[in-house]
Amino acid sequence: MTLQQKWAAVPPIHIVESEADMISDLAWAVRDRLPDVSQLLLEEVGRAQLCSRAALPADVAAMGSTILYRDGARGTPRRVELVYPSHADVALGRISILTPVGAALIGMRAGNAILWPDRDGHLRDIMVDEVVQAQA
Repeated sequence: MTLQQKWAAVPPIHIVESEADMISDLAWAVRDRLPDVSQLLLEEVGRAQLCSRAALPADVAAMGSTILYRDGARGTPRRVELVYPSHADVALGRISILTPVGAALIGMRAGNAILWPDRDGHLRDIMVDEVVQAQA
């Protein structure tokens, strides 16, 4: 498999069951204002393997996780915390699940990549390098 084929594939994802419910509720709430992100989130929740927080693999991005990712094969690594909209603050590196990148990162495992649309509808390669879970 070439790197491009690997990045074009949709990797399996895991989402914490209680977070899946909250994410779905958020997606439905913003469907008129953010139809593209709403649809992407609902599709991700629909295809995810749901699990408890305790059963979530340590290297899988969940709400509150700190994620090191790259945009494109040679993109500059960026470290962000994935949060709900009310806690988002780009200056502090906290990105909302209701952004295209946030929607791309949820459920992704370190070492996986996904081809994902940005705000303008252009496809981008998002590569997850590292995931650190939030401390409970």
